[in-house]
Amino acid sequence: MIIESKSAVKTRRIGETIGKEFRPGDIILLAGPLGAGKTTLVQGMAKSLGVTGSVMSPTFVLARELEGRLKMYHVDLYRLEKMPEITDLGLDDYLYSDGVTVIEWADRAETLWPDDHLRVDLEYAGDKARKLKITVHGKRYHEMLDNLALKFGEKR
Repeated sequence: MIIESKSAVKTRRIGETIGKEFRPGDIILLAGPLGAGKTTLVQGMAKSLGVTGSVMSPTFVLARELEGRLKMYHVDLYRLEKMPEITDLGLDDYLYSDGVTVIEWADRAETLWPDDHLRVDLEYAGDKARKLKITVHGKRYHEMLDNLALKFGEKR
């Protein structure tokens, strides 16, 4: 499914809609160039979970644990380029937890992700516009996609 966003406000709203569907153990993978809106999307997800305070990209700390109705593990792989650096993070502790794991720059470690996940590829579609391509793997995430399609009137 592809959703177009013409503003950061709509990108956050898309994130909120995704986040309202979160259950323990959900895995969300984000990919796209710098400035495409990955962190903006995460801000909306965090808001839907009741996370208070600012949500920033964990580029320099690599991972942040955010408290809300569910824990959100916000991971950023931007600074890591080699697979040994990424595997040393202990991502399994996040991926197989009772929280929600959201990973920015997930395309840097494609082979590490579980079969079941939701992936959002963001790309520029103009000055402030973005295109979000959402793909799902696993029954759980097909349900999420159906709800997103209803909310945003998009075709799958």
